[in-house]
Amino acid sequence: MHLGVSESMRECEYSQISTRNSTPMETPYKKRTPKRRKWESFPGRNKFYCNGRLMMAKQTGVFYLTLVLILVTCGLFFTFDCPFLALELTPVIPVIGGVLFMFVLGTLLRTSFSDPGVLPRATPDEAADLERQIDVANGSTGYRPPPRTKEVVINGQTVKLKYCFTCKIFRPPRASHCSLCDNCVERFDHHCPWVGNCVGRRNYRFFYMFILSLSFLTIFIFSFVITHIILRSHRSGFLKALKDSPASVLEVVVCFFSVWSIVGLSGFHTYLISSNQTTNEDIKGSWSSKRGKDNYNPYSHGNIFTNCCAALCGPLPPSLIDRRGFIQSGKPQLAPPPNGIPMYGATQSQQSHMVLSHVRTTCNGLETIGTFPYVSTFRNNCLLLFLADEQPELSYCAGCWPFIRSLIQLFT
Repeated sequence: MHLGVSESMRECEYSQISTRNSTPMETPYKKRTPKRRKWESFPGRNKFYCNGRLMMAKQTGVFYLTLVLILVTCGLFFTFDCPFLALELTPVIPVIGGVLFMFVLGTLLRTSFSDPGVLPRATPDEAADLERQIDVANGSTGYRPPPRTKEVVINGQTVKLKYCFTCKIFRPPRASHCSLCDNCVERFDHHCPWVGNCVGRRNYRFFYMFILSLSFLTIFIFSFVITHIILRSHRSGFLKALKDSPASVLEVVVCFFSVWSIVGLSGFHTYLISSNQTTNEDIKGSWSSKRGKDNYNPYSHGNIFTNCCAALCGPLPPSLIDRRGFIQSGKPQLAPPPNGIPMYGATQSQQSHMVLSHVRTTCNGLETIGTFPYVSTFRNNCLLLFLADEQPELSYCAGCWPFIRSLIQLFT
């Protein structure tokens, strides 16, 4: 009797299993969709090359004009002038010209094809969480548009943080939204059509080295082309010298009309670096004494040498847009901020890594002290710290992830 019951139960169990499982022939074939990288759906107006490794603005016509002018002028100089100058004067001339040419070309491409410091836009969940935080701070339970500005104190100077309605973030100090690229860029200097990219924190030093070396190259070519014409004119006359080397005439015309603007631009940016300003701040007169006696530049280190070292020799911050990363199907959910402290742009998994207190760390050989009052989050495995007190320039702690991770465990 019991055996019969057990046998019938086995048959039922077997029949249930056999009906639930299907054979491989019955299983519908599911085609795997290839994973898309983040650069393929990037919201800004940019072009990407080499599978997201290189990025530029969409308006690149003037950049190609810059490239053609440099290549053609230098090509004519090396083809028609350098052989004569190497024989008559010294073979060092084409060597120096070649070194300058390669340096100019390298810095131009580095400026044009790099991330200038684009700030990632807030996700829909992050933007909604930010609006909820603002509603709580304003004592309102309904919808209220976020305020346009916040105020923070940097080295004793009050600085306004503007809200970007396109990126849905409060821009950190010195950041601005580029209308051509449609991105918020950190330490935004200007959008330069000649290099086909924005000039910001991550490529400003290369832009400065490009225009400075281009000034030297233009003066170098202009001087030795004139020397070439003068030496030929001593032998066969001025008109005969121009007929023998017509390319030299073209080089002189191009260099003569371009040297003034290039040298002037180099001098202007030398002034900006020595005073630790940006073109955007200088045009707006952000730190002009006309706005008041107490108005001063809080980012200046006090002397020209330190300002130049900070702009040209400091560590480069990591890129905050993971261009080559894969798009994740799941959307992060935000949690309310603990202790009422706003943490803009942070997901629930990221908030466990926050450090919202005075911390002293050493990253890339630089000491960073800060309180992080308004933005503190992890993006792309890099601790993003927009400092708003003692040292605002050192706003990234990167390259020391194991040390930071052990440090965070002390506060969590």
